[in-house]
Amino acid sequence: MSDKPTYLSNLPDWTVEQANVRAAELKIRLTEEHIQVLLVARMFFDEFGFSPSMRPLCKSVSSSLGVEKGRSLYLNEKFPGSPAKSVALLAGLPKPKNCL
Repeated sequence: MSDKPTYLSNLPDWTVEQANVRAAELKIRLTEEHIQVLLVARMFFDEFGFSPSMRPLCKSVSSSLGVEKGRSLYLNEKFPGSPAKSVALLAGLPKPKNCL
């Protein structure tokens, strides 16, 4: 992978297998818990038309998967660094607008 991550240009092309390949490049081993978060982010995108930044991601995950999984601490644990950017990348979504 290059220094700059590439985001999918055709969102329907996303697969869990692609997410696993990209996750390995980020040194993340995807579990079912990771996949659940990625699917929540994709549902958010389907509903609102943009990738969730951290606060909307936390809120969406909380309402879909429970408050404990919606905490930023949990998301940072699962997706170290910038969870919103990593989730968008792994979920095949565009980079969130307010993420550097």
